[in-house]
Amino acid sequence: MKLTATLAVALGVIGAAIAFSQAVDPSKNKQPPDVQAPQDPGEAAVLAACKVQPPARAGARGGGRGRGPAESAPKDITVKEIPGVIAAGQTWKVAWEASGNNSDGIIGTKDGGILIAQNNNGNIVKLDKDGKASIAYSGLNTSGAVSMNKKGALFVNQRGLRASILELAPKRQTLADMYNGEPLDCLRTVLNDLSADSKGGAYFTMGGVYYASPKGVVTKYGNVPGSNGIILSPDEKILYVTNGPVLVAFDVQPDGSLTNQRDFAKLEGGGSGDGSTIDSEGRIYVSTSAPGIQVIGPDGKYLGIIPTPHDVISAAFSGPGKKTLYVVGWGGFNNQHDWIMTIPMLAQGYKGRAK
Repeated sequence: MKLTATLAVALGVIGAAIAFSQAVDPSKNKQPPDVQAPQDPGEAAVLAACKVQPPARAGARGGGRGRGPAESAPKDITVKEIPGVIAAGQTWKVAWEASGNNSDGIIGTKDGGILIAQNNNGNIVKLDKDGKASIAYSGLNTSGAVSMNKKGALFVNQRGLRASILELAPKRQTLADMYNGEPLDCLRTVLNDLSADSKGGAYFTMGGVYYASPKGVVTKYGNVPGSNGIILSPDEKILYVTNGPVLVAFDVQPDGSLTNQRDFAKLEGGGSGDGSTIDSEGRIYVSTSAPGIQVIGPDGKYLGIIPTPHDVISAAFSGPGKKTLYVVGWGGFNNQHDWIMTIPMLAQGYKGRAK
């Protein structure tokens, strides 16, 4: 079956009504929109004080959307079977949408909903299983990806000037904001994706792969200049990171350090990897600009793609039995519109943590 433009537009209208009624769309926010560090007029002074003056800032989708081609009408797609993952003929539904760069780094919640980081207003939105949106956390410094570890500690990337990884629960406190004695801003790239471990630390991407220990000490590992989506395996023994059209893997040591960087799988269709999630069988799901969700087996075997009507940047399992896949689609005028879309799965998300 195909998701037609007419059906998708109708679903989009429903999603928009939900968003506006909950007053979480940036256009309804009375506060001025948050900006990421590159758009902050104070960034130049901060960077001028950095000891090391590297080349010009590296770019990333999470670091701000450029003036890409305007995309409004969804693509007609056909979902094919991937054994054990998804049945043929499944269709995407729009659960929520918002204008702006306002849906990134999603994770599932215990009640079958998701948490969504909003760049443009510094909020984290809770979208419940029925599509009702509410503000779960506010007052953040341009919130980016969110991650929750196995013990329930919740973290968020703050992408504004004076970038940091902030713990939101159980206690609101900064985990890390410095690297080699200087602000994270001195890396001159935007704090992007996040995967928290059970030790109380967090792995993140920022023009490379980094680990913030439970004490907030940040260490860089490997050589992954195109790093983006990052996710731990269910047993936390492997860390997966997207690097353009390649999925990279590291072995995780007992102290959280990383070794044995290797190319784990190649993404198909010319797509560049963005966000990642994982299921109970250890399969990795990577959102790409192909567009679609590319599925990789725990042995590195490419299993197929779940096509999407829009380019997608983030994915997470949630819903009843954790058998619904949520994704963030983006596009529209100047790529400043987001859609939260869902599709039923045969596969089940890993239940040991939120994502």
